[in-house]
Amino acid sequence: MVVDFIAHKAGLNWEKSGKAEAATTKLGNAMLVKPASFMNHSGYPIHALAQFFKISPAEILVVLDDFSLPLGRLRIRQSGGPGGHNGLESVIVQFGTEEIARLRIGIGPAPAEGASDYVLGNFFEEQRPVLKSAIERAAEAVKWAIDKGVVSAMNTFNKIEEENP
Repeated sequence: MVVDFIAHKAGLNWEKSGKAEAATTKLGNAMLVKPASFMNHSGYPIHALAQFFKISPAEILVVLDDFSLPLGRLRIRQSGGPGGHNGLESVIVQFGTEEIARLRIGIGPAPAEGASDYVLGNFFEEQRPVLKSAIERAAEAVKWAIDKGVVSAMNTFNKIEEENP
């Protein structure tokens, strides 16, 4: 939803590129990528595009959902483990490093059983205003990370979140 929002705001079109869709932005010559594979295998198409375009892991920012964060909460990190997210784990395995920045967007707690159904399901109507705000803030955080670096984005957006949960 976040990369679709960014692409829409910038008037970009998605183009099929292997097992992904990609759109090149004017934001620091960044490339938006949506893997077209199963989430658990999303590292493969991202790695293939990175190899083709000679993009290092340090130049990647993965945007992902996280049901361990409250709905709408953003958390940016420069590196680290997958934290139970299979898509991020696939990216880490394919690149052979945990030194990949990530922007986690809270979707609220999943039920103990049926986590995959929860993650793949639709949001409730009453969640939509928080979700819309989170998408807009996440898009701003992505632009900030491109323009000013991941550490600056962490210091700005993580701090905002801690002060205004």
